[in-house]
Amino acid sequence: MQWAALVVFIILFALVTILGFLAARWRKGDLSQIEEWGLAGRRFGTVITWFLVGGDLYTAYTFIAVPALMYGAGAMGFYAVPYTIVVYPIFFIILPRFWSVAKKHGYVTAADFIEGRFDDKLLSLAIAITGIVATMPYIALQLTGMQAVIGAMGIGGDWPLIVAFVILALYTYTSGLRAPAMIAVVKDLMIYITVIVAIIVIPIKLGGFSHIFHAAQTALATHTPPGAFITSPQTASVYGTLAFGSALALFLYPHAMTGVFSASSRKVVKRNMALLPAYSFALGIIALLGFMALAAGINTKSTSSAVPLLFIKEFPGWFAGFGFAAIAIGALVPAAIMSIAASNLFTRNIYKSFFYKSASTQHEAKVAKLVSLLVKVGALIFIIGFPQQYAISMQQVGGILVLQTLPALIFGLYTRWFHRRALLIGWLAGIVYGIYMWSTTGYKSTTYVLNLFGHSVAAYAAIWALILNVIVTVVLTVAFNTAKMNNGKDSTLAADY
Repeated sequence: MQWAALVVFIILFALVTILGFLAARWRKGDLSQIEEWGLAGRRFGTVITWFLVGGDLYTAYTFIAVPALMYGAGAMGFYAVPYTIVVYPIFFIILPRFWSVAKKHGYVTAADFIEGRFDDKLLSLAIAITGIVATMPYIALQLTGMQAVIGAMGIGGDWPLIVAFVILALYTYTSGLRAPAMIAVVKDLMIYITVIVAIIVIPIKLGGFSHIFHAAQTALATHTPPGAFITSPQTASVYGTLAFGSALALFLYPHAMTGVFSASSRKVVKRNMALLPAYSFALGIIALLGFMALAAGINTKSTSSAVPLLFIKEFPGWFAGFGFAAIAIGALVPAAIMSIAASNLFTRNIYKSFFYKSASTQHEAKVAKLVSLLVKVGALIFIIGFPQQYAISMQQVGGILVLQTLPALIFGLYTRWFHRRALLIGWLAGIVYGIYMWSTTGYKSTTYVLNLFGHSVAAYAAIWALILNVIVTVVLTVAFNTAKMNNGKDSTLAADY
């Protein structure tokens, strides 16, 4: 039992949990309204939005999953760095349009936009279900990260997940989006302190980066299968498609949309797309912690434990506890936003659309609060039912699903040429094919080898599924438009964007 680390961890974690409950009184609003509970009244400025969206996107995935992949497989794990670099220029163009139309029409979710744009409840339902299901493995990744740091302090068993679930459930239910927004400020400051200390202290103790890289290269060669210190030309297609596919998927996740919709203006969204790459610098440093763990002689079958065990070995107990608290809080913030986003989708686009059309905004908020609890249970089930060698696989699985919403959400943001039924059938084709490819690996890998014209090409399954999705959508759109099938009524105007 690492008592010094545990005491510091508990103190910091308790303070942040209290902060989560106090957030209900911050920037007071009527939390019985879904727009106040789920979007904080759309009043966050540049600074708070930066912390919120950053805390939303840079999660246990950053501190646990990426270094774990570097520790186990080597350079392939570095794909996360270029993907977080290319994502912001892409969405600098897209997200301000999304914010404007959502603000104009009071859309709380991306599926709200689909229903307004295409006049189609079934397509809206498809987007909502995809968002909810894709979010669960992402929440599971956060809880896995929390389990790893608690386990490193000498506490075993599944009960840390239960504790995480209870804490998340209580302050999310009470404070809504205000809680993770307030906590995100503290979380980011703690993570930056941890990263700065780690990048200075650990290399000094291990003999410098030259020794770290040499030791990591030697250690990776002994892994089964061997890890690669430098990616080979044969893995270029996997590396590239993982980076590009993850970049396209990132802001399609409901929690990312929720963070954007909570901004106070279109300019705030643009500023954040320009400022958020600062996090990518920190991610590049954090990824190297996987190599540092190899150089430090950390030996563990659970790759998710590599960074926590490195901290225990190289830091004094009290600072290891500080770092663990930063990681755990970095897991709670996005998990809270994710559960809020998923519950908003269920309430607005499933419950109200199909079961209780006359639901008031107060009734919507009550349902959303309850569903936010159930989403966390789904995440726990995902951890138990689909154990992954690398925690990052949970994010990649979510990417396979959520990327299939791209044609409807992104293409639909710019044009009404695509037929709503073609978008729905294309979505279904992409989902089915994506899950099929994942299943052929025994649900253990998100990479799929496709034989094309006598050549075998390995790539991220989400990209193969998206290509099929787009082909089906375009072909059927031409057919349906030629047949003059009803394409619904667009409730938005060009000026709304």
